[in-house]
Amino acid sequence: MRITVRTKQHPHDDAPDTAESFDRFRSLPDGPERQGLRDEIVQAWLPMAERIAVRFRGRGESLEDLCQVAALGLVKAVDRYDPVRGNAFESYAVPTITGEIKRHFRDHMWVLHVPRRVQDLRNRVRSATKDLSQEVSGRTPTVAEIAEYAHLSEADVYIGMEALECFSTLSLDAELQGSDDGFSLGDALGGPDTGFDLVVDRESVKPCLRALPERERTILYLRFFRGMTQSRIAQQLGISQMHVSRLISGCCARLREEMLTEPEDSADEPASPVGAV
Repeated sequence: MRITVRTKQHPHDDAPDTAESFDRFRSLPDGPERQGLRDEIVQAWLPMAERIAVRFRGRGESLEDLCQVAALGLVKAVDRYDPVRGNAFESYAVPTITGEIKRHFRDHMWVLHVPRRVQDLRNRVRSATKDLSQEVSGRTPTVAEIAEYAHLSEADVYIGMEALECFSTLSLDAELQGSDDGFSLGDALGGPDTGFDLVVDRESVKPCLRALPERERTILYLRFFRGMTQSRIAQQLGISQMHVSRLISGCCARLREEMLTEPEDSADEPASPVGAV
């Protein structure tokens, strides 16, 4: 079957006339003849697929790889196209090829997982910025201008702008912008904060403190929250310093034991040692 080129005006001026070829392709059983006709149709429409691929160049992927992805989308379009529905092949093939390329970017190019909605916002912000840059000379379009042009909220524009940087990640050894002394991104990261462990320990011990007798709670409060010496505590409570020492040691041992054996799903209400005195 010979494939001729259309002479009438068409969005793809070299679009081949493959209507008869598709009718024959659908009627043929699986075999070498059907496979050969399929290859002819794909080859005839390959220039259109490559033009679609060119639209996506400059986004972190080589043009050669984009053309391969577009060719794969074209093959899928040829296999799935049904001429009985009455639509021209290119009206089905163009979105199929474009979708295949976009899926390639989504599945293989994004270093971080980005939701589909955020990716769409990124594309709309990128396109609006490019168009507005031709209208406002000498400056970058503002967020408000991009939002108005793309019919988005300013919050969505900020999300799209952040997503523009999600194709790749920076190494922790990368030098920070504006740093002249080799200050890297890793140098700006914080370390573990032991203060959080202290908060957890205090909250965990509160139910155990509530279970102590009032005198023992008072002694622990004066010693560890008021910073009083054992001698001053003994003088205030009217007992010996040795007795205070024994009570503190016994209370700490009891609290330690209860903390180690306390069920993880304990639902006791937290209580302040200060309020318990």
